[in-house]
Amino acid sequence: MPGKRAVPAGLVPDREQTIGAFVRARRRANRLTQAQLGELAGVGRRLVVELERDKPTLRMDAANSVLAVFGKVLGVVDAHRPEIDE
Repeated sequence: MPGKRAVPAGLVPDREQTIGAFVRARRRANRLTQAQLGELAGVGRRLVVELERDKPTLRMDAANSVLAVFGKVLGVVDAHRPEIDE
């Protein structure tokens, strides 16, 4: 389509992509170091590292601070439910 630009993989969140993969892709696309992203988000580099590694126990407010740099926030989405044979 004319006027449409292809968006590099990893920059558009999808249901299968982890938060960590999304943050890493966006950070790299914006040529930011983990320390620079942490500074922009008001968190430490360590939190960015843990978020990118999909640490299962992070504070939601801290994760939202990082996501806000990219115009995103955590939200409620429908969970995938496998089909059950009856």
